[in-house]
Amino acid sequence: MEKKVVMADVDKMNTEEKDCYPGIKAMPFVIGNETFEKLGTLGTSANLLVYLTTVFNMHSISATNLVNIFNGTANFATILGAFLCDTYFGRYNTLAFASISSFLGMIVLAMTAAVNKMHPPHCVSESGECSGPTFWQMGFLLIGFGFLVVGAGGIRPCNLAFGADQFNPKTESGKRGITSFFNWYYFTFTFAMMVSLTFIVYVQTNISWAWGLAIPAFLMFCSCAMFFLGTKLYVVVKPDGSPMSSMLQVVVAAIKNRKLELPDEPSPSLYNHIPSTSINAKLPHTKQFRCLDKAAVVTSEHDINIDGTAADPWRLCSMQHIEEAKCLIRVLPIWFAIIIYFIMIVQQSNYTVFQALQLDRRVGAANFRIPAGTYTVFTMIALTIWIPIYDRLILPQLRKLTGEEGGITLLQKMGIGMFLAIITMLVSAFIEERRRTLSFTSPIGNDPNTGAISSLSGFWLVPQLVLGGISEAFTIIGQIEFYYKQFPENMRSIGASLTFLGMACSSYLHSLIISTVHQTTRGTGSLGDWLSQDLNKGRLDYMFYMIAAIQAVNLGYFIACARWYRYKGSDNSSVGEIDMEKVKVSSEKVTV
Repeated sequence: MEKKVVMADVDKMNTEEKDCYPGIKAMPFVIGNETFEKLGTLGTSANLLVYLTTVFNMHSISATNLVNIFNGTANFATILGAFLCDTYFGRYNTLAFASISSFLGMIVLAMTAAVNKMHPPHCVSESGECSGPTFWQMGFLLIGFGFLVVGAGGIRPCNLAFGADQFNPKTESGKRGITSFFNWYYFTFTFAMMVSLTFIVYVQTNISWAWGLAIPAFLMFCSCAMFFLGTKLYVVVKPDGSPMSSMLQVVVAAIKNRKLELPDEPSPSLYNHIPSTSINAKLPHTKQFRCLDKAAVVTSEHDINIDGTAADPWRLCSMQHIEEAKCLIRVLPIWFAIIIYFIMIVQQSNYTVFQALQLDRRVGAANFRIPAGTYTVFTMIALTIWIPIYDRLILPQLRKLTGEEGGITLLQKMGIGMFLAIITMLVSAFIEERRRTLSFTSPIGNDPNTGAISSLSGFWLVPQLVLGGISEAFTIIGQIEFYYKQFPENMRSIGASLTFLGMACSSYLHSLIISTVHQTTRGTGSLGDWLSQDLNKGRLDYMFYMIAAIQAVNLGYFIACARWYRYKGSDNSSVGEIDMEKVKVSSEKVTV
């Protein structure tokens, strides 16, 4: 058999057809596509707050809310992208369409900076009111955001699963390749973030916004080119129908059969047909959510067709589908805790920029100023340094102590990250309080758009950013691996989308929190507005303390959920295939 890799349908593969998986051969194109896509996307979004407040002359609260809504919508779109991918288009077609949409969005956004009539005139007056964007200027900006939302909705839930598709999961080399791909996937994210937050942000802030937004557009063009160049190598998994439909069928069938009795123990009387074309591994029966097992109770010999399929899948579902539905239901409480955790990420990423604007950002004798949007690069540096230290030094020792392949369980890993989120917010509050105090006692200047600039060095932001980065290394990487391993194979795009859907919900929730705090604290006497345009007139440190309290309550909730959770396949009880000759049907119950 020649070792020439061609376009392949995974449904037609078997274990012997190992050469159909390109594996490492496809990685230059997949990783190249990933890297350029992240460089383009992050280069566009990393400095959006500064762009909206300085070029579009938006108020900080309005700009923050718009960025939160944009990020939330982009992340929320991933659930729709995952559904369309798994049901109709497949990962390859979805990625192709979404990549082109992202490229168009970046072109539109670059035009808002390059064409003078597409943004408000520059604000030069220190005392007068700056004119905001017109209806058409704002509309054109939102069109660019719309293209980016469509692109994010298709790329984010599919790129990780598409890369893993290129390896044979039935071989040891394929399993190692998938693990290696996960490491490279997150490395490209940190690399792209560092480049975006340094070089691209510097160009945007100090040279030209037009060039600073055109560079990401060019990088996105390179991403599209890399993706299409590897077309002949890729394994293309055809869509296997809507996994969400089978989840809904389980719930509906369980409700219809709610009056039927279940056998005391797992029994062959429960329907458990698994189609030969299914790409999902067989799941053992679990005792949680036993009420759903009623969806598999056979009430008539006519419920099952000659070929073994259910005559009405809305009344009879296989135990395999029921266990797949249970996987999703078990994950949801954990997912809710992650939503609350992400509030810390959003708070830090947004307000670190505003803090930096009112800190001493000078470096060296030449008084070079670090762009405010660049400081979050320290989060990525912390991630880049911490991941290999943990993987090479700490993890082997943990394996010896616990006997776990991962050193600690995935839920323990996420819990550590959530604890560090509390510490991060407390440190942020302390540093903000110090910054504010020095802005009154020893200011070094005044910014017309913000206020007095504190003499505190901008490098005092580094501790909170490093802690935030290590927190992300535990919680977010653990979450990605958790969803990938706990979801059935045909739901991995949806599993990946849950990460971004959680980010979307947290962005909306954070926007609601800051709007509520702003409206509640405005004009309340001595305290004043916590989130004033001039941070010196507000109390951002109180906001950090409040988020820390929210994270503490969330950690307690997460620990309770983690103690209740059962990992996929952890219950050894099983359900056999149904034997119709042994089934006696009555109108009330099924007996064997």
